[in-house]
Amino acid sequence: MKIGWFMTRVKVVRFVDGKRVKYSRKRWQLLKNLRERAVKVLEALEAQGLKPIVHGSVARGDVHDGSDIDIVIPYQLPSYVVETALETYGFVPFKKMISQATPSHAIKAHIYMDETTTITFPLTPLSQLEREFYKFSGELRLSEIFENKRVPGVDKRLMLIIPTEEGHIERSIIGIEREVANLLGISLGIVEERKSILLKRDEVGRTGVFLRRLVGRGQCFEEVLKELAKTNSILRKKLIECGFL
Repeated sequence: MKIGWFMTRVKVVRFVDGKRVKYSRKRWQLLKNLRERAVKVLEALEAQGLKPIVHGSVARGDVHDGSDIDIVIPYQLPSYVVETALETYGFVPFKKMISQATPSHAIKAHIYMDETTTITFPLTPLSQLEREFYKFSGELRLSEIFENKRVPGVDKRLMLIIPTEEGHIERSIIGIEREVANLLGISLGIVEERKSILLKRDEVGRTGVFLRRLVGRGQCFEEVLKELAKTNSILRKKLIECGFL
């Protein structure tokens, strides 16, 4: 479960081949409950013409008691559009934050609806690999949730999760990277990148981020970002390159 910005550490599983997991009635009910919560937010966003997705365990189906609801609008747009959509449906954010993993990555806005539900969208354009990350972990649109779909994807243990009628099959992606890329319809590059990041995190602990800044309730994401750029030359260069400044 997320507590603020920190997360429970998950260990990478290096060698598992075709383990079958059968879900209990409790686990199926948990998936239903999490999806019902996700649907309320997705509907609010879609009502304003946005095209959000939910990704991770809620899309794959392999949820557990600590599962988060990760909602993403995978394209750049003004933050007021997202915040207006939420306000229209009576949602009051728990917290807002700006982050950037490294100077070369997209700058992202995060709106925390509660301790476990987050809406993320880029303030600068996503690269191809950044967009593919959500497919790597498994993603669904609102219409697909209504169809009770579940999709394959890779979890933080580097386990490929393949949904079945009874639960799922899980398999370590190490050694089958190209097969995983083909199955998920993504490039080999994102599979290799995520493998490298998660293996490093497994060895040295949580890796840092280049930028992480809280945004006040009454503050605009873009204005806070512009203020930060005044004293951060690397950030300012990124924003100029993206046409933000």
